[in-house]
Amino acid sequence: MVTTAPARSGRPTADGPGFLGRDDLGVLLDLLRDDGRTLIGPTVDDGTIVYDEITSVEDLPHGVTDEQSPGRYRLENRDGERLFGYVVGPTSWKRWTFPPAVELNRGTRDGHRVTFEATTVKPPKLAFLGARACELAALAVQDRVLMGGEFVDPDYILRRANVLVVAVQCMTSASTCFCTSMGTGPEVTGGFDLSLSELDGGFLVTAGSTAGRELLERLPVRAATAAEKYGAAAVVAGVRAQIGDPVTVDGLHDRLMAQLDHPRWAQVAERCITCGNCTLACPTCFCTGITQVTDLTGENAAMERRWDSCFSPGFARVAGGSFRSRPRDRYRQWLTHKFGTWWDQFGTTGCTGCGRCITWCPVGIDVREELNAIAPAISLAPEVVLVEPVAATPNDFVTARVIATKQETPDTVTLTLTGTDPAFARGGTGQFAMVALPGFPPLPISISRFHADGIELTIRGAGPATRAMAALQIDDQVGLRGPLGNNWPLDRAVGRDLVIVTGGIGLAPLRPVIDTIIANRRRYGDVKLFYGARTPADLHYRAELERWGTRDGLDVSLTVDRAGPEWTGPVGVVTQLFDQAVWDASNMIAFVCGPERMMQATASTLAGRGVPASRTYVTLERHMECGIGLCGHCQMGKYFVCRDGPVFSIAQLGEIFGREGI
Repeated sequence: MVTTAPARSGRPTADGPGFLGRDDLGVLLDLLRDDGRTLIGPTVDDGTIVYDEITSVEDLPHGVTDEQSPGRYRLENRDGERLFGYVVGPTSWKRWTFPPAVELNRGTRDGHRVTFEATTVKPPKLAFLGARACELAALAVQDRVLMGGEFVDPDYILRRANVLVVAVQCMTSASTCFCTSMGTGPEVTGGFDLSLSELDGGFLVTAGSTAGRELLERLPVRAATAAEKYGAAAVVAGVRAQIGDPVTVDGLHDRLMAQLDHPRWAQVAERCITCGNCTLACPTCFCTGITQVTDLTGENAAMERRWDSCFSPGFARVAGGSFRSRPRDRYRQWLTHKFGTWWDQFGTTGCTGCGRCITWCPVGIDVREELNAIAPAISLAPEVVLVEPVAATPNDFVTARVIATKQETPDTVTLTLTGTDPAFARGGTGQFAMVALPGFPPLPISISRFHADGIELTIRGAGPATRAMAALQIDDQVGLRGPLGNNWPLDRAVGRDLVIVTGGIGLAPLRPVIDTIIANRRRYGDVKLFYGARTPADLHYRAELERWGTRDGLDVSLTVDRAGPEWTGPVGVVTQLFDQAVWDASNMIAFVCGPERMMQATASTLAGRGVPASRTYVTLERHMECGIGLCGHCQMGKYFVCRDGPVFSIAQLGEIFGREGI
């Protein structure tokens, strides 16, 4: 057991660093272990320098450096006994603060009854030894994403709070480094508990927190000399000069988002093999997916969050296929998110310039070259301000009980649920819930009606999970999380005429809008509902459609794609119903829900009839697994559909609406 080391003459002052002899570095490691911390630091493994558990100074990479370039990494011997004379390897600290796999909860199904129990962890106390400036910036980025906003990741909060960080000033650089452009290094300036600057004889030691100062007081240090301080600063300045400024960051967000159709996307896709190495090596990527692990009976399941990648073929899969099926779309998504829309979502860049994505790309794609080719320095107009999302519950599921079922069409059922979280009583039109059954991934389902003591969900059995939900019977239970997302802007519709255009199950998220209008009919002008379905049998809420058109003062127009002998109404796409409609577009607002191509055609037709993009609203469908913007699946340009939507105006979406692969 190591206790407080005896002080040496010339202790460091409050405004100056101490000097720790090379032979005394083991004292620091012992003190950290005595504090109950597991040491995580650099060590050589399988020809690379990785971060892993270490026990002594001997585990550190003595006299080793790394040579890096696009698609290439090699270790080389170097003169001297420097322990930190390398740059960064393939692993990052997020492996411990945001592990590749984390159990979120356990669910049990017992007859009609389902239960969910959130999984909590007691993370170990860790000490990170050797964090560079770009990596401290990466930790700060993940702090902002996972615990700095309205929605937080409780597992990350627990793990992050148990970490003490010992940083190291960069004394060398690789050809792939560009922290200077991103404003994240190479100087260590904050975000650490203790920092080290390595010199031939030892280390300059600076405290950056209360815990760091307490450690420094226990170390056998003396005050650093002026020559030592100058020498350390000169080395870091030399590293900065060596890296240079390879990427022009000023205005990069706007320049990049203005080049969504640049031919370079197709050119880089010819090289990119969409392996996802860049996202796995990246210290800031946070995209995850949900995996269900069940026992043989299927009655007990564990829900796990696992790292995912926007390069994965299934990452953007929705009903009907993937909306980013092409490699060029996936690469564009990754690059524009890192350097563009991350600013809109979190107020920072998503890249810290560590260069891992360049080194560990198997085909040697250099992100700096792509940025400079796609987004040369030009000035553009500022971006539109994001809408504020509605507050919602975070990760836990509550159970609700089915008290009624209604078969709407052969494959669609409306469930009436009670026992929901009280937050649902304050829900709004257009919001959705994440719905879960043990053994199936949670799915976003639009809320088709709000009650004082519950909600209704209209579910089409299109896949295994939705078919299981649609098969629920009275007294069965289901897990809910929500309400999530934003509202249809009914406040903007007060005093205006309103056009509602939808098809099939797309009527479900608009049904609460109609409920609100009927309950407050005098507040709104003329209301026209244009509703289409594949066949007459696919029309939802048949009794309500008849009532709305006769007793509730709505003008209801119906059409089908294919008609049988019993159908005497119009046949064709829903926009054909506009041909017979008369309206004053200057006082009109439009709400549209349906397949994306249908909404594009509708928005275009409405624009031709004088309804501006700023008063045409759509609700978007994207793959969602968390519902609060932390899994990354539902990104559309600068927006997370679950958090910033799902309701957007056409003007708000701008050029990204309807663009293939966004």
